[in-house]
Amino acid sequence: MELLPSLLSTLKAVDPKAVKEEYSVVCSQTLVLKSKLGLTCEVGAIQENVKKNRYKDVLPYDQSRVVLSLPVADCDSDYINASFIQGATKNRSYIASQGPLSSTVTDFWRMIWQYDVKVIVMACREVEMGKKKCQRYWTPLHQSAAFGPFTVCNEEEASPTDETVVRTLRVTYNQDTRSVVQYHFLSWPDHDVPSEAQGVLSLLELARTTQGTHTSPLLVHCSAGCGRTGVICALDYIHDLLVTKQIAADFSIMKVVLELRKQRTTAVQTKDQYLFIFRAVTSMFECFLRTSGPLYSNLSELQKPKNKTTRRPSTTNRLSQAAMNDTYAVVNKSKHSQPKPSANAATRSPSPSSHHYDNNLGEAALYSTIKPRAKRAAMPIHTASANEMDGERCASLGNDDFHLTSAQGAASTDSEYEVLSSSDAQASSVCSPGHLGFNCRVQKPRGPRDLPAGWRQL
Repeated sequence: MELLPSLLSTLKAVDPKAVKEEYSVVCSQTLVLKSKLGLTCEVGAIQENVKKNRYKDVLPYDQSRVVLSLPVADCDSDYINASFIQGATKNRSYIASQGPLSSTVTDFWRMIWQYDVKVIVMACREVEMGKKKCQRYWTPLHQSAAFGPFTVCNEEEASPTDETVVRTLRVTYNQDTRSVVQYHFLSWPDHDVPSEAQGVLSLLELARTTQGTHTSPLLVHCSAGCGRTGVICALDYIHDLLVTKQIAADFSIMKVVLELRKQRTTAVQTKDQYLFIFRAVTSMFECFLRTSGPLYSNLSELQKPKNKTTRRPSTTNRLSQAAMNDTYAVVNKSKHSQPKPSANAATRSPSPSSHHYDNNLGEAALYSTIKPRAKRAAMPIHTASANEMDGERCASLGNDDFHLTSAQGAASTDSEYEVLSSSDAQASSVCSPGHLGFNCRVQKPRGPRDLPAGWRQL
C-alpha cells in the first residue's frame, strides 16, 4: 500500500487527451482478446433469442452469459442478455445485464430469484431522450404487481440524495418470500458521464453496505448493460483491489477495463466514460488515504489549507505610530510636567508646506505639525478690554497687556501665524501649554508694525 500515494500523483498528472487516446488502444486490444480467447455470441444471435435483445449489436459472450434454469410455466428458454463478471476476489462477482424489455421482465425476475440476488444497481431512467430504456420491473410504493409467477411489492422507498432512490422490494415465488434492495441512480445521462464522481462512489458504498458478506452476485444494469454498467463494475472492482491490498506497482485502469471486456462485450462504451473512471479512482484513492490511519497522515496534513500568519506592522508603520504619539504628547501635555522631547520628534524635519507653532518659548522647542486653517476676517488687536479681544475665550485673562511676537524662523508670508504670549511667563491662561492645549492664533495685523502713540493712552 506504500505505492498508493505515488499512484495517486500519477492519476492527478494524467493528461485527459492521452487518456482518450488510450481508449483507442483498449478497443483494438479488445478485438485481439476476442480472437485470442475465441469469444463467441452465437446463442444471442439465434432467431428465437434475437427479440430478447434490446440492441442487436450488444450480445453476451457464450462463455460468460447467464444461463437460466429456473422453470416457469410461460417460458422455458435459458437465454437472457446478461453476463457474469468475476470480481477482484473469488467470492465477489457481478451480473451485467441489459434493462429488461416488456417481453423479458419475467426472465429478469427468474434470474434474480435463481441466483439469489440481494442488491440491484440501476444506472438509467425508464425513458431517456424520448426513448424507452428500461421496462419497469418494480411497483409504486405500497403496491403489488405480478410478473409471471413472481409477485413484487414495493414496501419502502427513500431518497437519500437528489440523484438516488432506494427501494425495498418484497418478492414472493411459490409461497417463498425474499427481500431485494434496488439502488436507482437518476443522474447518469446515456452515452455520457455524471458531472462529478462522488455521487456514484456514494451509491456503490451504500450498495456494498447492503450486500454485506452475502456471496450472491451484485446485479448491475443500465439500458444496454455495457457503458454505464461497465463503469460501475470497474469502480467496484478497483475498490475491492484497494481494500484487499491487491494494488500492485503495475496497476493499470486499462488492464481492469480489458479484464471486464473479456467477460462482457463493449464494457465501458465511450471515451468520456473511460476518462470518468480515472477521475473517480482519483477521488476514491484520496478518500482512502484520508481515512486509512496514521500511515498516510502526512498526506492529510499536506492537503490542509495553510494557516494565515498574522502580519505584524511594518517598521514604517511603527515609526509613524510613534510619531503620532509624540505629536499628541506635545499638544496634550500636562500643566506641571513637561515631557522630554523624544528622539524622533527632535530629529524630524518639518514639511516645507506645513507651519510650526512654538508651544513653550522658555524651554527646548517642541513642535507639532498642523494644517493652516482658512483665513478669517481681521480682528483689531488692542488692550482696551478683554471682551473686545476675543469674547468669552479670553475673558479669563483680565486686562493684562499683550504684545505680538513673530514666529521664529518662519518666512514672512501672508499665511504665517503669530504667537500670542503673555508678558508674564508664569501666567496661567487658556493659551498656555499647561491649560486645555488649544493653540490661540491670530492673523498678522495689516498695517504698520508699531502702533500709533494715541492708541497707547487709556
